[in-house]
This record gives sequence, C-alpha cells and structure tokens, in this order.
Amino acid sequence: MLDGVSLDQLRTFIAAVDHGSFSAAGRALGRAQSVVSQAIGNLEGQLGVMLFQRIGRYPQLTIEGTHLVADARRIVTGADGLKAKARSFVSGLEPELSIVVDVMFPQACLTHALSSFKQRFPSTPLRLYVEALGAVAQMVIEGRCSLGITGTLPYPPPTLMAERLFSERMMTVVAPGSPLSGRTGPVPLKDLMVETQLVLTDRSSLTDGTDYGVQGSNIWRLADLGAKHAFLLAGLGWGHMPRWLVLDDLKEGRLESIELEGPAAGIMPFQAVYRAGQLPGLAGRWLLERFCTEMSGFQASTIRYPLKDER
Repeated sequence: MLDGVSLDQLRTFIAAVDHGSFSAAGRALGRAQSVVSQAIGNLEGQLGVMLFQRIGRYPQLTIEGTHLVADARRIVTGADGLKAKARSFVSGLEPELSIVVDVMFPQACLTHALSSFKQRFPSTPLRLYVEALGAVAQMVIEGRCSLGITGTLPYPPPTLMAERLFSERMMTVVAPGSPLSGRTGPVPLKDLMVETQLVLTDRSSLTDGTDYGVQGSNIWRLADLGAKHAFLLAGLGWGHMPRWLVLDDLKEGRLESIELEGPAAGIMPFQAVYRAGQLPGLAGRWLLERFCTEMSGFQASTIRYPLKDER
C-alpha cells in the first residue's frame, strides 16, 4: 500500500498543515480545493490512517497526522535535495551569489574569504547581507539569499538544510571596575539579575520573542553588534561576545572575562543553511570551503597568544 504514496501527496499534506486549510493550500499550490482534498484523502487511504479531523471550519491534525507530518517533511526535503544535487553537477557556475552572514561571524575570516572570492570569481556578482538571529534564516527561506551562515540561531528551521562549518568561542565580558569585574570564581545568578545585560535584538519575525543566552532581568536590547561592543567598553553592562571581537580588549585590559554560575555562553557553532532545492553551486561551495580554511588559520594564530585565564 505504501508504494503508492507520491511526493505530490506529501507536498499537498504539508501545504495543508502549513497554510491551515485545504482552500489555502490550494491557493498556495495553484489548485482547486477539491483537488487538494482528494489528494489528502488518497494519501490517508494509502497510509491507512486519518491525517485530519474534518470537523468545523478548518481541518485539524489528528494525533497520527501530527506525528507523520515531520516524516513527510524529511521525505520531501530529501527528494528536493537529491534533485538539487543532480542539477548542481551540470549547472556549472552560479550567475550570481547572494549570501547573508551572521553578525557574530569572525570579521577577519569574512573579509579575507570575500577578497579571495572576488579574485577567484571576478565575473560572479556577489550580494552580501549581515544579520543576526532568525533574520539570517528568514532571508534564505524567503528566497532573498541563496546561502546563509548562522551563528546566533542555534537550531535552524527544519525547512532548511544545514551543514556545520566551524565553531567560535564565546566570552562573557565586563569593563574593569564594574560591579561584576574582579571575581575569582563564578558569578552567582543573583548578582547577574541586578546588573544590566546587553543583548542583540532580533529583527526577524522567525524567532521574534525567543531569547538565546539571556540570563539577566535588566535587559538592554541593541540592534548593532558594534553598539553592544561600545556599551561594554563604556561599562554600561555585561554581555556575551565572540572571542575574535574582544581578543585585543582582553589582552590590553579594556575588558575582563567573567565566569557565570549555571549555563554559560560556551561555543557558538557556525552553520551554512540553504533551501533543499537550491544547494550551493561551484562559487558557493568554494566560498564555504574558503571560510573553513581562513578560520583554521585564524584560530591557529590566536592559540600562540593565550589569554591570561588560559595559561
């Protein structure tokens, strides 16, 4: 029976879930509502379970449907990835590369890789955006960028494919002389709660209202990483920052690293994200590999100059 299940049926099922009704799914797919209803009915017949309860104005997922929709997404995403990979073998060089990079991405790595890219692919236009949190994934989902590099978003949406690039250490820092500076042990959470935490704000609707690494109660939200850095240097609060950005400040005493009680900032994994039907082409794949090469060299150079708390 399951051999009769088609990708079209699964796509219709997913569309009905995502759009909330058979009629809305029909509009999204360019089909009549009756065609959508028939496709889902046929799928239910093939699977032998009811996917929706048809009670009231809008169909509601059954328990079985709730469990099966995740499997449907994996199958469709895998099929799209298979087709995209096959196309990438014969498509050659992209006519244009649009990429959105997380604001936390190491700047030296980014600038060196992009400089090399312009020399390696002089005829390939490159469009670059820098965003934070959910805004990176949202630009890829909406098709405004073909490739994204996430860092501050720990779990990319299931609609995107992801591959790990490298990790960067995060540091929790304050200015010397601030109430949290000069501690010899972990800072208790009760002390954090009364001090100002500086955090990046999310300008996307994808993860709006979701906080990552927020541990204080007095929060200042900033849309710019440079502003957060300046506020930290001015002693206006404490915050988590990528090691590459505060390395010189820590060496020269403009900032101090502190250890927190409980969950810490830890390690930030950077991942490439893209739609299943739009895998990186020759230029995109070259750039991803270049990022890893540049970062490997950068991390090796900083190891030669350990910070005071690493010796």
